[in-house]
Amino acid sequence: MAATRSAYTRREFLRLTGAGLGGLVVLSACGSSGSGSSTTVTFGAAVSLTGSLSQEGGLTKDGYTFYKDWVNAHGGLNVGGKTYQIDLKLYDDQSNPTQSAQLFQKLISEDKINHLLGPYGTDATLQSAVISEKYQIPMVEGNGAATSIFSKGYKYIFGVLTPAPQYLKGVIDALLEANPAPKTLAIISDNDDFSVEVGKGVADYATSKGMQVVADQQIPATSTDVTSVLTGIKAKNPDVLLGSGHFNTSVLIMKTCRSIGLSAKAYGFSVGPSVPDFKTSLGDAANDVFGGTQWTKDLSYQDALFGTAQDFNDNFNKQFKYEPDYHVAESTAACYALHLAIEAAKSLDPQKVRDALVSLDAMTFYGQIKFDSTGKNIYKPMAAEQWQNGTKVTVWPQAAAKVKPAYPAPPWDKRPSA
Repeated sequence: MAATRSAYTRREFLRLTGAGLGGLVVLSACGSSGSGSSTTVTFGAAVSLTGSLSQEGGLTKDGYTFYKDWVNAHGGLNVGGKTYQIDLKLYDDQSNPTQSAQLFQKLISEDKINHLLGPYGTDATLQSAVISEKYQIPMVEGNGAATSIFSKGYKYIFGVLTPAPQYLKGVIDALLEANPAPKTLAIISDNDDFSVEVGKGVADYATSKGMQVVADQQIPATSTDVTSVLTGIKAKNPDVLLGSGHFNTSVLIMKTCRSIGLSAKAYGFSVGPSVPDFKTSLGDAANDVFGGTQWTKDLSYQDALFGTAQDFNDNFNKQFKYEPDYHVAESTAACYALHLAIEAAKSLDPQKVRDALVSLDAMTFYGQIKFDSTGKNIYKPMAAEQWQNGTKVTVWPQAAAKVKPAYPAPPWDKRPSA
């Protein structure tokens, strides 16, 4: 792997540094502190704390913060026999790509941060990967899942999360356990790289399992009205309706389904059901909805620092007063992957840390973290969860499931009012 992802030649480096900075988006960084104690390693980040991605960005921030607090309380970061405390520097990019670029430049030029973590979202990660290549600094990210991030030949980008095409496979697998199993499927996707990849991935997988895709439509990621699209899908009468997008889109789709009487036998989303506010936003309409998930507390993963998946859940809940979703877990896991690489490298030197990331293979509370030759993690499967009676439960894989999937969902006229 090291041979295929070796450092750039001078010509490649000059080509990247000559690229324009316009349109760059969120990223974050980690490195030895430029202004604090010599025994502090600072993690910096531009995160979507306001704007359209603030739900997911807030969860990302909490995952980073939990990592910092937990490590500092449990011995710190060991770098070649020297113990470092973790510091955290956060900026709000307002879900704005231009603002993200400006903040990243600030992190590098003013804050002297020189190891990178990822931003929230595929678009932001795809853009920020250009910068990590430009400065030849490794970036470990947990919130950009599209394979397009890893198809550019970059050698400094590493993603701990399962790639986008796999996101909804667990939901299909869970549904196919029903008797009779669903036969038809409709898909509605936001028109960003991540969502399109998720939609195509689940369409291909469902077709391979004998299901018929009766509708497959894309909408603008900023849509505030999907009535006409869902009215067309309603006419197809699909057994299953899957949405590939982000939190706001999933809530919008469910509210619209209820308002127009689109009663599928199952609903599922790539992003949304895992977020704590999903139930708050939808009330009873959240019940029976499936979500593809990178992580749940019921999975049998563990490590020496965070313990089991259940331990991580309980300790995070104790500090933040809510149960973590997969965005939180994958954000902490990205920090932990960089942590493990720094300790393995016994150095804060970015190139040595990058080389340690190439060979990293660790089982963690989040699952296996190992990178293929492009930097993505193809070694960790997805899971599926579902809202049942007001509670979010793991329904796939079977070994981790606490209950069986609820199927079919009752039609809207048989449900109590939200």
